[in-house]
Amino acid sequence: MKPIVAGVAGTVLLVGSIFVGTIVSDKISVESNAGKDETTVQTQLPTTAAAQSLVYAPPSIEEVPDGPMKEAILYGYELVNNTHVAADEYVGNQLSCTSCHAGAGYDEQASSLVGVMANYPQYIGRSGDVVTIEERINGCMVRSMNGKKFEMNSDELEAMVAYFAYISEGVPIGAKREWAGTSDMKNVPIPDVANGEELYGQSCIACHAADGSGTGANTGPALWGDKSFNDGAGMARMSKMAGYIQNNMPVGAAGTLTDQDAADLAAFILSQDRPEWANHDKDWPKGGRPNDIMNKEKREQIKNGTIDWEKVLSTN
Repeated sequence: MKPIVAGVAGTVLLVGSIFVGTIVSDKISVESNAGKDETTVQTQLPTTAAAQSLVYAPPSIEEVPDGPMKEAILYGYELVNNTHVAADEYVGNQLSCTSCHAGAGYDEQASSLVGVMANYPQYIGRSGDVVTIEERINGCMVRSMNGKKFEMNSDELEAMVAYFAYISEGVPIGAKREWAGTSDMKNVPIPDVANGEELYGQSCIACHAADGSGTGANTGPALWGDKSFNDGAGMARMSKMAGYIQNNMPVGAAGTLTDQDAADLAAFILSQDRPEWANHDKDWPKGGRPNDIMNKEKREQIKNGTIDWEKVLSTN
């Protein structure tokens, strides 16, 4: 097993893909809002598990009990916090899970992963199948990390699951994690890309660099280019990017951007070149593909002024 590198990064960061579990009604039903990153379905568990009030109180990573699981949990923490270093042979860019899930998923305000085990397995529309937590992790590895999957019995994957199980202690399967939230913007306004570029120059370059290449995975991750996520990641959608920007940016003043400013910034960022996902044709096999996936074709349309924003945003 690989050595553990110390360090905790709690900065709210902008990038990556998001684990989102949605608890639905007493029957199994499909979430109809196409603005979701991935349509999900879960079976409602007993009312006492799903309805009880939960307190955000994850166990400390500094207090992992001694025993046979400790090494795996700590290694899993390191893999989440410094993915591009601890799992460099699997990562194709310069991002970590913390790039999106701040503090290795501990940050309550930034796409928290605390309790994530309560939401898996779940049906994901983008995959067209029921997905386990292991498969969800690997989905992020090939999309947000622009890399390759872990082997199902690898030390890395087992350690990440052990870590997620540890920070999910006390959260019953099927329970609603109020702190998890979502980063969807339900009604994205028609963006002004030029204004987004101006806003980026005013407020974003100090952390993310003028060319979008970033200043560090956990300090200012790359927002476009070879060091960033590919266009198959959830963040490559306008509704996801605009929502995440508004909920988490700028650091220290989250929630202060208007819908319009967040949409403008999202459009500018997603108009830039980034790695291409090779399997767009295999996503959403059972239908429901959202229109706001900003792939190479749409990036080119932005650049030549032919993009139909009303159509792109019609599913949000």
